[in-house]
Amino acid sequence: MATSEENKQLALKEKDLGNAAYKKKDFNTALQHYRTALTHDPTDITFHNNIAAVYFEQREFKKCIEECEKAVEVGRENRADYKLIAKAFTRTGNAYRKLEDYKSAKTYFEKSLSEHRTPEVKSLLSDTEKQIKEMERLAYIDPAKADEEKEKGNEYFKQGDYSTAVKHYSEAIKRNPDDAKLYSNRAACYTKLAAFDLGLKDCETCCRLDETFIKGWIRKGKILQVMQKSSEALTAYQKALEIDPNNAEALEGYRACTMAVHADPKEVWKKALNDPEVQQILKDPAMHVILEQMQSDPKAVQEHLKNPQVASKIQKLLESGIIKIY
Repeated sequence: MATSEENKQLALKEKDLGNAAYKKKDFNTALQHYRTALTHDPTDITFHNNIAAVYFEQREFKKCIEECEKAVEVGRENRADYKLIAKAFTRTGNAYRKLEDYKSAKTYFEKSLSEHRTPEVKSLLSDTEKQIKEMERLAYIDPAKADEEKEKGNEYFKQGDYSTAVKHYSEAIKRNPDDAKLYSNRAACYTKLAAFDLGLKDCETCCRLDETFIKGWIRKGKILQVMQKSSEALTAYQKALEIDPNNAEALEGYRACTMAVHADPKEVWKKALNDPEVQQILKDPAMHVILEQMQSDPKAVQEHLKNPQVASKIQKLLESGIIKIY
C-alpha cells in the first residue's frame, strides 16, 4: 500500500498529465487525470480548481460552480493558500457572469478580493457592477410612465414651480432616456433656475439624440447667449436655421448674436487671429480656395459642409467670427 508521500507524488504526476491534455484542449482526458489525482490526494484544492477550469472551458458553468464550492471546502479544511481559495471564488464569479447572474458574480468577486486583492479581480468586479447598473437601468425604462412624469413636469412648469418640474422631468428621463424632448424640457427648467451649465448639458444631449429637433438648438442658443458665449450661440442658431430658415426665434437669436460677436470687428479679428487653430486653417491653401468660392457664391458652403474635415474648419471660423454665412 502506497504511503501518503507516494500518493502525493502519484497525484502530482496525474496533475501534470492533466495539464498537458488541458493545454492541447483535450478536456475529457484532462478531466480523467485530474479526477485520478484526487483519488490519490483528496486534500489538495488545486485538483478541484483544475476540474472546475475544465468545466468552464466546456461551458458546463453550473458544474464549474459546484466544483469551485468543493475546492473552497477542501481548501478551508486543509488550510490551503488563500490565493488558491481566491482563485476558486474568482472562477465562480466568472461562471456566474457567463450565466448572466451578475449579482451572484459580484458576490463571489468580492469574496475573492477578501482573500487576495488583485487588479484583475478588481477590474472584473467593477465591470460586473456596471453591468448590474445597466440592467437595472434598462429594466426601469417604461415610456408610458415617462409620459405620465412629463405631464406632471409640464403642470409644475406652468405653475412656476421649476424645482418640482425638474424632479418629474428627471424621472421621465430615467423612464425613457432616449426621448430628446425630455432633456429640452428639463433644460427650460434649469434656465429658469439660472442653472445654465446644467441646462446646456441637457441641450447638448437633446441635440445629440435628435439633430432635427429645432427647439433643442434654439434653447441651446439662448442659454449660450445668457452665458455670454455669442459665437457658440451663433452656431446653435445656425443649426436651427438649417432645419427651418424662416424660424422667427432662430433668426432673432442669430441676428442678436451676430451683432454681439461683430460689435467691434477689429477686436473679433484680433482675438481670432491669436487662436493657433484659426491660424492653421487660414494657412491652408485649400481653405483659401474654399473661402474665395464662398465669397463669390454663398451657396457653395452647403457642398463644402458635406466634407466632415472642411465642415469642422468652417465651423471653427464661424465660431471665431472670421466668417459668417447668414
